[in-house]
Amino acid sequence: MTLRMRVHFLITDLEIGGTPRVVKELAIRLRPLGFETAVACLSPWGPVADELVAAGVSVTAFDARGVRQLPATVAKVRRWAADADVVFSFLLHANAVATLALRGSNTPLIQSIQTTQPRPRWHWWVHGIVGRSARKIVVPTASIQQIAGERSALPAHQFVVIPNAVDLASNSIGARPPRDGGPWRVGFIGRLDPVKCVPDLVRAVARLPDAELHVYGDGPARHDIEATAHATGLNGRLVMHGRVTSSADALASIDTLVLPSEAEGFGLVLIEAMAAGVPVIATRVPGIVDVVRHGETGLLVPVHDPAALAAAIDSVRRDAALRARLAAAAFADVRERFTWDIVLPAYERVLRATAAASVPSPGIAGRGLG
Repeated sequence: MTLRMRVHFLITDLEIGGTPRVVKELAIRLRPLGFETAVACLSPWGPVADELVAAGVSVTAFDARGVRQLPATVAKVRRWAADADVVFSFLLHANAVATLALRGSNTPLIQSIQTTQPRPRWHWWVHGIVGRSARKIVVPTASIQQIAGERSALPAHQFVVIPNAVDLASNSIGARPPRDGGPWRVGFIGRLDPVKCVPDLVRAVARLPDAELHVYGDGPARHDIEATAHATGLNGRLVMHGRVTSSADALASIDTLVLPSEAEGFGLVLIEAMAAGVPVIATRVPGIVDVVRHGETGLLVPVHDPAALAAAIDSVRRDAALRARLAAAAFADVRERFTWDIVLPAYERVLRATAAASVPSPGIAGRGLG
């Protein structure tokens, strides 16, 4: 009989986004494999928390709202983690709090870094300090492993590369319907964060008079996106759909998915689109280049280059054979590299090996956080 393990996942927030969705899927999918899972977030309750509860996963929101609450939050996390066999934290703030909460404990910690974003630099300094307390650091791409090693001086042996994954059945939207002759529907799906560079996409679509831009998501960059649309004359062809709980409906209503980010750890929405048969265009930056193969499974363009984005969108729009070739190769690549059938066993091996290890965690005693 497989030994049941108690795995507690700690994440910064449970808002709609790629990393919260990864945590949700892990917490749900590990349960049939002999794991008892629980999830907690540092921030107030978010919509992904509702999805976890609906699936029978215990969720705790610590409702932390600032640095002044750090000691109290660390104490709460320490109590929450007391009966865990392994704690698995995701994103910088959760990694730091988990490290502090488990200091002096025998409970092993696995961390995850999900970004290649260079700024703020102090984030990488903190990663370098707290990362040394982790038995393993899981990253979704080789790009993150290289960048985190360089910026945080973390040793290579701590890293494990496990890509993000999709469920082909739930992401498939079937055969693409015939084009109705209307405007070409360019789509962006994700948090409206400045690092996503959606205004560059606005400027690109403004160059294409027979295209419109559909933006699914919300966040601090919304005002900049709308202001750019007004300045470029795109506002009549820009549809701001707001936050969505699932990308499937959004993908079913667009012709091309574009991710114009200046930094990405992976880009989960890319493989969701690839699984759904939607052609993808993205920027040639670390993280994305580990997911999209230029000219084979999608098109890559330089960052901050609206003209190149517009040209790529137009080539996909005009060339039906190119669209079909990219979509077929992308689907095959997702099936080969990015499904849960392939990815989940890698997580299971890391979790079981970590729990079985007898070497105590090195901790960060004597290495202050600030």
